[in-house]
Amino acid sequence: MPKLKTHRGAKRRFHLSGGGKLLRTKGPKSHLRRNKAKRVRRILAGKVGLDSKKLGKRIRQAISGARR
Repeated sequence: MPKLKTHRGAKRRFHLSGGGKLLRTKGPKSHLRRNKAKRVRRILAGKVGLDSKKLGKRIRQAISGARR
């Protein structure tokens, strides 16, 4: 059986922290930044942990390219 490829879209959107938590970036910040308040831009700049356990398992498999 051939090796499974990493899902590149998931690799760009999610990453693992040092403690093994899945982190994601926050939403609509790619354009119209000048219209957003400074406070909002600061909030959107951070990363957030992923809550869903079921979804987290699938994302980890997609990032690593391994099926367990």
